[in-house]
Amino acid sequence: MKTSIKLSVLIFSLLSVISLNIKAQDINTPVTPKTTSVGSGIRLSAGIESGLPLGKLNNNYNLNFGGSLQADFPVIDRQLYVTLNTGFNNIYADDVTNAPDIQLIPVKAGLKYFPVKNFYIQGEAGASFIANKTDLGATKSAAFVYAPQVGVLFNVGRKNYIDAGVRFESNSKFYTNGSTSNFIGLRVAYAFNL
Repeated sequence: MKTSIKLSVLIFSLLSVISLNIKAQDINTPVTPKTTSVGSGIRLSAGIESGLPLGKLNNNYNLNFGGSLQADFPVIDRQLYVTLNTGFNNIYADDVTNAPDIQLIPVKAGLKYFPVKNFYIQGEAGASFIANKTDLGATKSAAFVYAPQVGVLFNVGRKNYIDAGVRFESNSKFYTNGSTSNFIGLRVAYAFNL
C-alpha cells in the first residue's frame, strides 16, 4: 500500500510536468504542426531527482532525493548522443528504523537515442560511490550502477528544454553478503544546447 501511494505521487508529478507543455488553443485558431525538434550540438542539463526504493531497499527506506548534471554529446546529430552524468542522491531512511540515510554519488556514461522527435530512450552505466560509508558500515566504497530511462524533451525556447525522464536504477551490493539497491526515479532538468 505504502509503495503504491509513493508510485502514484511519482507518476502524478511526471504527468504534471508533461502537462506544462500543453497549450490551450482558441477553437477558431488553425492548428499548425510544431516543427521544433531536438537541437543539434552539445547539450548540458541540471536537474532535480526523486525516487522510490524498490525490493529490499523499500523495507527500511522511503524516498530518494537529489540532483544531477548531465552532458549529451552528439554522435548522430539530433538522434544519438553519448551521455555523461553525475550527481548526488540521498536515500532517506524511514522513521521506524535507526538506519542512516544512504548518500550516493553516481558517475555514469551511456547513450541517449531519439527514435521519434523529442522522445528518447537512454541507458547508462558506471559507479556509485558511497559518501557515508562509515555511517552505514558498508564493506565497499563503490558499486556498479546501471540505469535504463525513457523521457521527453519539451522545447521552452530556441535552444532551451525541460528534460523529464523516468528511470529504473540499480546499484550492486555495498555489503559483502548484501543485496542490490534499486529504485524507480524521476528526473526533471533544465537543458540547453551550446
